[in-house]
Amino acid sequence: MPDPSTPESQPDSEPTESFGEALSQYERSHARKPAEAGAQGREGTVIAVSAESVLLDIGYKTEGILPLTAFQNDREPPKPGDKFRVTVKGRDPEGYYELTRGKVERPTDWASLEKAFAEKATIVGTVTGVVKGGLSVDIGIRAFMPASRSGARDAAEMEKLVEQEIRCRITKLDAAEEDVVVDRRVIAEDEETAARQRRYSELKEGDTVRGTVRSLTDYGAFVDIGEVDGLLHVGEISWSRVNKPSDVLSVGDQVDARILKIDSDKRRISLSMKQLQPHPWDSVAEKYKAGERVRGVVTRLMEFGAFVEVEPGIEGLIHISEMSWAKRVRTPSDVVKPGETVEAVILGVNAAERRISLGLKQALGDPWADAPQKYAAGSVIEGPVTNITKFGAFVQLAEGVEGMIHVSEISAEKRINHPSDVLKVGQTVKALVLAIDPERHLMRLSMKQLVPTGLDEYIAEHKAGDLVTGRMIEISGGQARVELGEGIQAKCRMSAASGQAEQRETGAETGVGAAKVDLSSLGSMLQARWKGGSGETKPEPVRAGQIRQFRITQLDVAGKKIELELA
Repeated sequence: MPDPSTPESQPDSEPTESFGEALSQYERSHARKPAEAGAQGREGTVIAVSAESVLLDIGYKTEGILPLTAFQNDREPPKPGDKFRVTVKGRDPEGYYELTRGKVERPTDWASLEKAFAEKATIVGTVTGVVKGGLSVDIGIRAFMPASRSGARDAAEMEKLVEQEIRCRITKLDAAEEDVVVDRRVIAEDEETAARQRRYSELKEGDTVRGTVRSLTDYGAFVDIGEVDGLLHVGEISWSRVNKPSDVLSVGDQVDARILKIDSDKRRISLSMKQLQPHPWDSVAEKYKAGERVRGVVTRLMEFGAFVEVEPGIEGLIHISEMSWAKRVRTPSDVVKPGETVEAVILGVNAAERRISLGLKQALGDPWADAPQKYAAGSVIEGPVTNITKFGAFVQLAEGVEGMIHVSEISAEKRINHPSDVLKVGQTVKALVLAIDPERHLMRLSMKQLVPTGLDEYIAEHKAGDLVTGRMIEISGGQARVELGEGIQAKCRMSAASGQAEQRETGAETGVGAAKVDLSSLGSMLQARWKGGSGETKPEPVRAGQIRQFRITQLDVAGKKIELELA
């Protein structure tokens, strides 16, 4: 009695009994008889037709079933009542007989076996029992089928094949040893290959197909579209960003997709679900306008900004410069995080290039809008130093509003080489608003103009037309810079004759056209001059370092400027 529980792990092991002895015993107990009608094929009558299969009455208690593809070469589709010649090849999981069209021969003698073996023809046999390592099959004589080539997954499925008529192929025929081995699985593999080839020939790029998700990976989903699988890449699942296919799909899901590409050589089919939906950018120009507010989810961060999905498939960019009024953002992650919902203002839409520019800070309102009223020119402000550069220091007046004190406006008492020599970040300072440009978000401030100086007192004590004494510091381009006192300077407009005289004089003294100026204190020079007498002196040519008398032509109190002319 054969052991039906024999595992499949030893599919190719030979039976312990001699095959020749078994064959002799079989022939003694079974006189050769004509092949059964089923082996030669039988007539089936169509009972019903579905979208995928055809049900036939084949004279058994249970109906037989044929795939609808078996009739694809017929002129007309099958209909109830039609009769076809079919052959039983086994049973499906639901208990129906699996059929094939046409007739499959059962060998009747050794010559027929040799012919079928040479031609690798498909023959019909009946499973007679489970033996060690496989099945015993009657193909006119007793043949052995290894368990691994039976198509059964376990011992229970092998038991179900007993007394079933199957199709198989002879893979070994040894006349001397009377050893015959058959293979059922190769028939299914050949049919599967033929079905795939037929399916590849039927499909075309651009076709819409329906399939079942068979498996999921990080990069996509494999979809069974009938005999063949297609790859649905993660980027082709939806117009919106999908991190993992498993976030939106499950094994067994029915999906519709479009065939993007067929590579027949590599047997690859690329699919897309999103291509069946309208492209979201087609309607962007009508839906989104500059100045409107939108809400979206931050999808990813880059060094230059953050991308925000305002609807599936539509992303806008918040540039790093548009994230905050109040501070200089060094990295987008300081302000927003992936997955965060934000509100932003549309700054611009370019549907052709599929770009939307967004502003995060604009959604909070522009703090510079009322800055001219709050910080008018001439008003005094107070605030902390937020940043120091080589050319000046920035002072925060309010959230998002900063003004700049140029290095030349920090102190009137001494020359400042770098603002950090006097100021530091966080230090609170007072300054005078010199000018404000709300559109460019610029404000000029001055610290030194809040501190009274000798210049302020000098201007307060003089008026236009007054005669004053001063020293020529520098003469250039028809103008001279004149020192009137400690820290008090003015401009003097020179005539052409005075300029020529100065050039001749300085050329004679130096030989190179530039006089060395003695920059000693004007007060000391004036005292020396007064000690020598106050009588009239002979007019001298104009030159740098010379002490002369000037007339004030203009006093600018607000600008703290003095203009002179030679007296």
